[in-house]
Amino acid sequence: MDVALREYVERYPPEDAVIAAARARGVELGCVPIGSGGGAALRFLAAATRARTVVEVGTGAGVGALYLLGGMTPDGILTSIDVSAEYQRAARRAFADAGVAVSRTRLITGAALDVLPRLTDGGYDLVFVDAAKTEYPRYLAEAVRLLRPGGVVAFDNVLWQGRVLDRTVRDPATTALRDVTRAVREDDRLVPVILPLGDGLLVAART
Repeated sequence: MDVALREYVERYPPEDAVIAAARARGVELGCVPIGSGGGAALRFLAAATRARTVVEVGTGAGVGALYLLGGMTPDGILTSIDVSAEYQRAARRAFADAGVAVSRTRLITGAALDVLPRLTDGGYDLVFVDAAKTEYPRYLAEAVRLLRPGGVVAFDNVLWQGRVLDRTVRDPATTALRDVTRAVREDDRLVPVILPLGDGLLVAART
């Protein structure tokens, strides 16, 4: 895909001012948010599944959460987990700017692998992961447990700027991304696809 075509896809539809401001804060804090194309895909997935209960691993500055909330049902609740209280403060500011009711978000500060096991089996419509890449395979195991039949899991950055294709690159993050992509493909409970948006969004429906 050439640059002009990629930019056209990534900017459709355009981001609103609140998300753009949250994105700028995320860049300042050093937590790179999901791209606009990937964000639009998250909003679509939340709307298509009529998501009421969503888990986000990696709150960042709230960009992904705003997209998810934009597609969820009006009474939907987003549970978002991050190790950084500073990031979550930025996310709360974004939610306030967007007019999101406080009751619609549950922010948990802590390590996701400590928090996820405490969440209800089969109790969620959508799980979105954009956090430590080395932990993606372990997040997958938790996500499959959390999802109801017909629920969706999504992982950001699975193309890793093309490094996953270079077999000479064997750092822990790249290896983990290859592992999770393979595990999703080989899991009979999941129906997967990789969307070439941003740095790659791996999406799978739970059968």
